[in-house]
Amino acid sequence: MKNIKLIIEYEGTNYSGWQIQDNAVTIQETIEKALENLLGEKVKLIGSGRTDGRVHALGQVANFLTNSNIPGDRYKYALKQLLPPDITIIDSEEVDINFHSRFDAIKKRYKYIVYNGELPRALYRNFTYHLPYKLDIEKMVEASKYFCGTHDFIAFMATNSDVNSTVRTIYDISIKKKEDLIEFTIEGNSFLRNMVRIIVGTLLYVGIGKIPIEDIPQIIKEGKREKAGPTVPPQGLYLEKVYYKE
Repeated sequence: MKNIKLIIEYEGTNYSGWQIQDNAVTIQETIEKALENLLGEKVKLIGSGRTDGRVHALGQVANFLTNSNIPGDRYKYALKQLLPPDITIIDSEEVDINFHSRFDAIKKRYKYIVYNGELPRALYRNFTYHLPYKLDIEKMVEASKYFCGTHDFIAFMATNSDVNSTVRTIYDISIKKKEDLIEFTIEGNSFLRNMVRIIVGTLLYVGIGKIPIEDIPQIIKEGKREKAGPTVPPQGLYLEKVYYKE
């Protein structure tokens, strides 16, 4: 028995997210079918975490157990012809039999991109969130500092989420603007459902003046979803990197 680790890049536009669902096309299902065709056996692909429909990944991590004798570093080549062009295995390797892509992850980095131009751009529509309003970047940067650290992020979680704890740790948030594109980068130990998208939505509300900077600590403390900003659309979100102990 071998344990194979995959680093996966995908465009989420045509998928209903990572996790297998009834009557929906997902990333996990698509890769599992490709692996079954390659190996002649059914495998269960374990992802480092779920991504929602239309969310992208630059470095999703997954692993699976197999009886195949294919060397671990060959899967990135072997799967090339079996996967659609919007899913790519950018690296593969055999790892310790006990490695678990989800439980062994110690940190994740997400990126969210906002297109801040006046008019829509056709080539950006599936990869950014178009927000044409003037934004105060300095205020957004200042407000972002309140999210760093360990907090109860229940106000920044999708309603009806089923989790044991809503306490998470944010290590860093950066906001950079280059011409009409604004890039948010958020690193944390793990994230609640829609947490990144709600944090970004809240910071954008700060940027357009709908939420004062000084309200952020109280919003976090009170834990009421309605006090935070909106959940920004999924197509601007990217799972950029998953970190593991070396």
